[in-house]
Amino acid sequence: MWVNSAIIPYKVALDVKAKKINETVKMNQKTHRLSVIRKIIRSEYISSQEELIARLEECGVTVTQSTLSRDLKFMNVAKVPNKERGYIYVLPSMPHNEHAVSNNIVDNITDIAFSGNMCVITTKSGYASAISVPIDNKGISEVLGSIAGDNTILLILREGYRRDVLLEQLCEIFPSLSLIIAR
Repeated sequence: MWVNSAIIPYKVALDVKAKKINETVKMNQKTHRLSVIRKIIRSEYISSQEELIARLEECGVTVTQSTLSRDLKFMNVAKVPNKERGYIYVLPSMPHNEHAVSNNIVDNITDIAFSGNMCVITTKSGYASAISVPIDNKGISEVLGSIAGDNTILLILREGYRRDVLLEQLCEIFPSLSLIIAR
């Protein structure tokens, strides 16, 4: 079989170009999908992936549950308690008061203790992550970082922090927290 060696480099170049175009289209689709997800979460109370998939389809975006789950993880989306809807999705950049955080969320904090430059907030089972989101979003200067498990939040504090300043900041986020602190 005879092959024109002059044609092969052009075919390879076309294959590479087609692959790049396909990758660009996929990236544009993902960028668009993430943008629509952000708009929906910012403007509506969405409480489940199924509900979000339905809203995305209404906006002309088709997505599988597994892709949506990866997108939500990529975007660091969290679920926080809400008075009307139970739990709703929030973006990490959203201030905690942009969506009404349930006032009774503080009822799920069972203890606050300090040891050195650490603050341990103990919660009822399953609430630590939801309670830590507004704390992280507040950007408290005394807090270097936080880790939330199922029922415990660990706040690592800066050297020379003042407990009273941290507690005031926490009370700004959760006004009824002062009742627990007074116990």
